[in-house]
Amino acid sequence: MLVALPSAIAFGVTIYATIGGNYGAYGALAGILGVAAIGIVASLLGGTSRLISAPSAPAVAVLSAFSLMCVAQDFGADLIFVMLMIVALLAGIFQLLFGLVGFGKLIKYMPFPVVSGYLSGVGLYIFASQTPKFLGLPQGALFWDSLHAYSSWQWESIVVGLVTIVVMMYADKFFRVIPAVVVALIAGMGVYGILGIIDSSLFVPNNPLVIGDVGGSGGIDFIQMFLGRFDILKNFTLDDMKLLFFPALTLAALLSIDTLKTCVILDSMTHSFHDSNKELIAQGSANIVSSLIGGTAGSGTMGPTMVNISSGAQTSLSGVIEGVMAILAFVVLGAFIGWIPVAALAGILMVIGLRMIDRHSLQLVKTSKTALDFLIIVIVAITALTVSLIAAAGVGLLLAIVLYIAQQIGASVVYRQFDGTEAKSKIIRSNDEERLLTEKSGEYSLYELHGSLFFGTANQLYTMLQEDLQYKKYIILDMKRVQTVDLTAAHILLQIKDILHDRNGYLILSRLPHKLPSGDDMENYFNHVGLLKHLSPIKVFDDIDDAIEWVERKILYENALEEQHEKLLELDDFDLFKGRKSDTLAEIETLLVAKSFKKGEVIYSQGDSTGEIFLIRRGSVRLMLPFSAQKNVHLSTLTQGSFFGEFSFLEGSPHYTNSIAASDTDLYMISREAFDRFSEHHKKASLHFMQSLATVLAQRLKVTRTELAEEYDV
Repeated sequence: MLVALPSAIAFGVTIYATIGGNYGAYGALAGILGVAAIGIVASLLGGTSRLISAPSAPAVAVLSAFSLMCVAQDFGADLIFVMLMIVALLAGIFQLLFGLVGFGKLIKYMPFPVVSGYLSGVGLYIFASQTPKFLGLPQGALFWDSLHAYSSWQWESIVVGLVTIVVMMYADKFFRVIPAVVVALIAGMGVYGILGIIDSSLFVPNNPLVIGDVGGSGGIDFIQMFLGRFDILKNFTLDDMKLLFFPALTLAALLSIDTLKTCVILDSMTHSFHDSNKELIAQGSANIVSSLIGGTAGSGTMGPTMVNISSGAQTSLSGVIEGVMAILAFVVLGAFIGWIPVAALAGILMVIGLRMIDRHSLQLVKTSKTALDFLIIVIVAITALTVSLIAAAGVGLLLAIVLYIAQQIGASVVYRQFDGTEAKSKIIRSNDEERLLTEKSGEYSLYELHGSLFFGTANQLYTMLQEDLQYKKYIILDMKRVQTVDLTAAHILLQIKDILHDRNGYLILSRLPHKLPSGDDMENYFNHVGLLKHLSPIKVFDDIDDAIEWVERKILYENALEEQHEKLLELDDFDLFKGRKSDTLAEIETLLVAKSFKKGEVIYSQGDSTGEIFLIRRGSVRLMLPFSAQKNVHLSTLTQGSFFGEFSFLEGSPHYTNSIAASDTDLYMISREAFDRFSEHHKKASLHFMQSLATVLAQRLKVTRTELAEEYDV
C-alpha cells in the first residue's frame, strides 16, 4: 500500500489535472479509490497469488492523452470527466471479454519490439507530461512550450522536484525497509515545508503548487460530481461512443500486457504458474468497479508486487489487505493529501517514466540482425509521442508483421538439395541396376524443405526449382520440416506438377505433416484445394525412402530391368549357388523351407529365433533397426536375389533387426543346424557357399563405407 498509494495519487492527479480547474484535487481521490477497488476486486476474483494491482503508468499515459485531445476539441470539463469514466469502464469490459474468449494467452505473445517501443513511448510521454508540473507552470502547459517559457519557471517547484527525483533514484541504497516512493514523497513534502519558511505564500491553502483540498473546499462538490456523471450519460450518442472505442481498446490492451508481463516475472520468481485468462477476467472486473465508483484504471504492478513478495506474501489475500489499508490511509491522512506538492508527484512520475524506457534495447543497434527490431522500437516510441498511443499500437503491430514477413522471405525454404547421385534408396541392388541408376541419376532431384510455404516464399521455391524443371522428370519434395502452407504455395505446387506432367514426369511429396502448428493436416489441405486429384501425376509417400524407391523402380521399369523381378527364382538363380552340380543342388534343396509373406507382414523381430538365413525368391524385404519403443531406423531394403539374416546364421545368435515384407514376398529359409549337417558331407560345397557369402558381405560393407564418407564429407 505504501508503494501503490503515492504513485496512484500521482497518476490520478496527472489524469484529471488535464481537464483544468480543480479537477486535479479529484484526481488524488480517484487514485485512492482505484487502489482500493482494483486491489480488492482483482484479488477476490481469483487473481494471481501475491500480485498487487493498482493504478498504473499505462493508464495515466492513455487517459491523460485522451483528456488532452478532448480539451483541444473543447468538449467541456464535465463531459470530459464522464468520458474518462466510460473509457476506463469500456477498457474493463474489453479485458473481461479478452479473458472469456481466451485472448490471455495471445496477448503474452505480442512482439517484444512492439511492447518495448510502446512502453518506452509511454515512459517518454509520462516524462514529457510531467515536465511542466516539475517547472511549476500552470495547468495545460505543453512540454515544448514549457521549455521556452523559462521566465515563468517556479524555482521552488524545481527544487522540490529535483530533491524528490534524487531521493527516488537512490533511496533503495539507504532505506531497505521503506519503499523508495514513500521516502521520495516525504522528502519532497519536507523540502516544500522548508521552502515555505522562506516563502510564506507556499503555505496558502490550495495554492497552484499543491494538490489542494480533497474534501471539497477546493470548489468541487465530489458527491454531486460523482452522481452527476450518470445524468450526463443520458445525453451520450452512438457517435460519442465510437470516439471512445479505440482509446478504450488501447487502454485494455496496454493494461493486459502490463499485468501479464508482471505475472510472468512473478511466476519465474515464485516457481508458480498463473492463469492468463482468469487474471484478465479479474483485472477487467476490477477496472469496471473502479470506474463506476470514480477510481482510475489500473493493472498488476511490478513495484508493489515485488515489495509484497519480499514481505512474505503467499496468497491473493495480500491484495485485499492492500486495498483495505488504502481506504484506512485515506481516512487517517486525508487532511494531509491536499498539501502534497505537485512537483513531488511530478518527480516521482518522471522517474517511473524513465524506468519504463527499455534502455537495454540500445544493445540491439550493435548488430545488423537486430537493427530492424531496434528501428521498430524507435518508430513506435516516436509515434506514441508525436501522434498518439493508439496510432503507436497499430504502427508497431504493422511493422512487426512486415518484419516477420521480410525475415521469412529472406530465409531459404530449401533446407538441402540432392541430385540422383546423392539421393539413393537403401535397396541393395544388382550391379546392372546400380549402373543404370547412375546413368539416369540426372532424371530426378530431392529437395528437403523447411519453414513457411506461403505467399512470401512460394515464388522463391519456384525460382529455385526452375532449372530442374527444364530437364528433370521427377522432383521429390520432403515436407517434414514445413510448418505452414497457404493457398499461394499450393497453387505454385500445382504449377510445378503441371510442368512435370507435360514432360511425362511426376511431382512426389514425402512426409506431409499430419499436424501443423496450426493444427491442420497438410494432406487434407492439399486434397481440399485440389492439388491431390485422382490419377493426377503426383505421388504422396509417408517415408522419404519409399519416395526414392518408387522413382528408382520407375526408372528401372522404363528401361526393362524391373520385369525380371516378377519371375520366381529357383535355387540355382542365386549367386550363392551358381555353378553347383545338380546333385549338390538337389541335396541343398532338401535343406530349404519355402515361406511366403504378404506386404507389411513381419518376417522376424529383433531377438527372435537363431541361426536362419533367408533368400528372396521374389518381392522385397525392409530391414529395420529398433531405436525406441515407437521408432525404427530403416537400414536397407533387399530385393529379389538378395539374402538377409546372415549374422544370426553365422553367429548362431538371435536376430538384431526387424524384417518386414515391403511387398508380397516369397523366401527360401536355411537354418544353421541343417547347413551344419550338409557341410559334414559336402565340405567343398559348404566352403564355397561361405566364400560367396563373405564376398557379398564385403561388397555391402564397401558400399556402406562410401555412403558414410559422403554423409560426413570425409
